Amino acid sequence: MSLTLHYKGKSTEFSFQIGKRRLVAGFVLVCGLVLLSSRSSYQANESHARIEYAKSGLVQQQQDVSALKSATQQQLAGIMLNLADVQSQIQRVNALGSRLVEQAGLNQDEFGFQELPQAGGPITDSVITIQGNNELLERIDSMLQSLDSKTQQLAALESIMMNHHIDEQTNLEGRPITSGWLSSYYGVRKDPFSGLPTMHKGLDFAGKTGEPVVATGAGLVTWSGERYGYGNLVEIDHGNGIVTRYGHNKALSVKIGDVVTKGQEIALMGSTGRSTGAHVHYEVIKNGKQLDPLPFVYRK
Repeated sequence: MSLTLHYKGKSTEFSFQIGKRRLVAGFVLVCGLVLLSSRSSYQANESHARIEYAKSGLVQQQQDVSALKSATQQQLAGIMLNLADVQSQIQRVNALGSRLVEQAGLNQDEFGFQELPQAGGPITDSVITIQGNNELLERIDSMLQSLDSKTQQLAALESIMMNHHIDEQTNLEGRPITSGWLSSYYGVRKDPFSGLPTMHKGLDFAGKTGEPVVATGAGLVTWSGERYGYGNLVEIDHGNGIVTRYGHNKALSVKIGDVVTKGQEIALMGSTGRSTGAHVHYEVIKNGKQLDPLPFVYRK
């Protein structure tokens, strides 16, 4: 088998014959060139696609890392705010403890509320050693130790103070005001703001702004300041799980750590917090649960 090419011009004429082997070789060569050309184009497209895929993956990883960083920063900010709140509570406990020690005439060296106690003991499996300089964890650990120590000290002080010199006055009785009237009872009533039925967990004694508010029993002042809903609030611990609260005051006459006696002025009547007019919101709490104060008011 062969292929003959014949050319005839005006002055030129020639013939060229290609044999079977040359024809097959030429065909194979052309096919190879076509394949190489298409393969090169495919490889270029494939490489480009791989690069684009890698780039998109890096962009996604960058976005994920950025989101993780933002979330971590928010969590750390929340932790720091909580630590600041704990620190302020520790300072209040320090002030209360120091005041109680002074009131009871106790040895300040035995109740050092401004210092951490010296401690020691064998290492146990529950002890975890943290290597490196991690100030946040060290601060949390220090606060936990401080809180544990101060809780024990306050428990000891409570036991001492509740049996010190005010036992005869710890029974609650009488009204928390010197003049005025009972304006709202304990129980379900219509909320003065929303108009909906709601539980009123105390008694309201109305009167004139600036009238004295008095303690209904002797005890220790455990809160003297603003609290949400109560406005300016005084809270007194009378021992044996009994606590009284006096809310919405205009001004406060006692501070945390004061030992008060029955009938002593502790505040001036006002209308701070969630209030519609001058009155005292009076609560009696037994082991964390609000009781109806009325039986205590008319106690004989």
